[in-house]
Amino acid sequence: MNATEFKTRLRGGQSVYGTLLVSTSPRYPAEVAKIGLDFVFIDTEHIAIDRGLLSWMCQTYRGYGLTPIVRVSAPDPYQACMVLDGGAGGVIAPYVETAEEARALVGAVKYRPLKGRKLERFLAGQEKLEPELQAYLDKNNASNSLILNIESMPAIAALDEILAVPGIDGVLIGPHDLSCSAGVPERYDAPEFNAAVRTIFSKARAKGVGAGIHAWMGVDRAAEFARAGANMIVHEADIISFRDNVREDLVRLRGLMGEKVAASDKSAVNI
Repeated sequence: MNATEFKTRLRGGQSVYGTLLVSTSPRYPAEVAKIGLDFVFIDTEHIAIDRGLLSWMCQTYRGYGLTPIVRVSAPDPYQACMVLDGGAGGVIAPYVETAEEARALVGAVKYRPLKGRKLERFLAGQEKLEPELQAYLDKNNASNSLILNIESMPAIAALDEILAVPGIDGVLIGPHDLSCSAGVPERYDAPEFNAAVRTIFSKARAKGVGAGIHAWMGVDRAAEFARAGANMIVHEADIISFRDNVREDLVRLRGLMGEKVAASDKSAVNI
């Protein structure tokens, strides 16, 4: 799925499926392309990836027909521009809590390369763009997606104002941060957490904006989120799948060999 198709499906409420990738191995893209994903989620907020390597990953995944969606390390317009320059098909901005942050990110993703006072005045409604410039920006940024991480109670309180900003394509829940902000850290079955999730989904979908979540709690829970309104599912992560699958195989193998099996570490991987 290319970046234009991804954006169209996300905005249209159709389901898109991806996974978070930690590995930067050159062997990965060819194998990941065989899975059947619509996009790959590359995280630079919690994972150390340098700019050159990130650009290589984005360009390579695009070459294999997968849209690379990159989460920047802060809700910073300049970081958003940087990853788009490197080949990202879309930007995820973490921990957005205000309409002002959202508006600045729209400027970076939808009006690149315009910056500075001219962009600020346009976004504030104080200045119109020349028709030739507007057409140029529309064409150059037509396939770019902007997705905001909504992962705190203050963000939910401001969500109506945030979603009123034109140019947002989707919101994505970070479950770990949201559970902490709700006062129920890592209690993903808590009523407070689930109420917050459903509020985000319903408000986003009502505005014609895609709604997503990083669903690393298993397929059954991912399906619950989808039935509740999510149409963007980030399924687990390569590091989580590796850990869990190899752990289960080793437990079974040692049991078949008659060995005593120690309790395994089931702590969460928070990414």
